[in-house]
Amino acid sequence: MAKKPDDIKTLTFEKALEELEQIVQKLESGKASLEDSITLYERGARLKAHCEERLKSAQERVEQIVVGADGKPKAEPASYD
Repeated sequence: MAKKPDDIKTLTFEKALEELEQIVQKLESGKASLEDSITLYERGARLKAHCEERLKSAQERVEQIVVGADGKPKAEPASYD
């Protein structure tokens, strides 16, 4: 049974990356039919976009962490100027 595109939204970065790696292996093996390859490629593209979105979100969160005058990290609102 094919997985629904909406289930990608619930995947962690690690799970999405793991599935994406499995898809790449299947496509590289050349054993999938043309129709299956297209379906795999489409899901892979959605997984890639999801991973990129998760990475961007994580990067924005990390950029908000700064070191205060006391030498301890503190969070500040992100500036998008």
